[in-house]
Amino acid sequence: MTDSDPTDAEAACFEAGIKFGTLYHQFAGTPVAPASAPSLATAMEEAIENQPHCTDVTVDVRTEALEAELADSAADYTELTGRFLEVEIVVDYEGCEVVTRMEMDEGYPLMRVESVRGRD
Repeated sequence: MTDSDPTDAEAACFEAGIKFGTLYHQFAGTPVAPASAPSLATAMEEAIENQPHCTDVTVDVRTEALEAELADSAADYTELTGRFLEVEIVVDYEGCEVVTRMEMDEGYPLMRVESVRGRD
């Protein structure tokens, strides 16, 4: 290993970023309603868990936020955006576990690394 080679922890964080990019950009804009939110969350979890090194995905579609969005709307659904999601993704790369999370932070869906275990 040279100084320019990524550590396993850095590679695990990169893998987690790839999973979040896929999750967010694959599903953003999907029509969603409070009644369809659970099945959409399951589909998102299962799709992302198919990716290499991904050991766990938890998606919570914030139905109370959906209901508030739809309260004054003529439509029965809206498009999925980050403000309706809370997500946790766990990646294990070469024994290095990275826990990442996306949740609203001051009106922005912030993605961040929560913890890194098994660093080099």
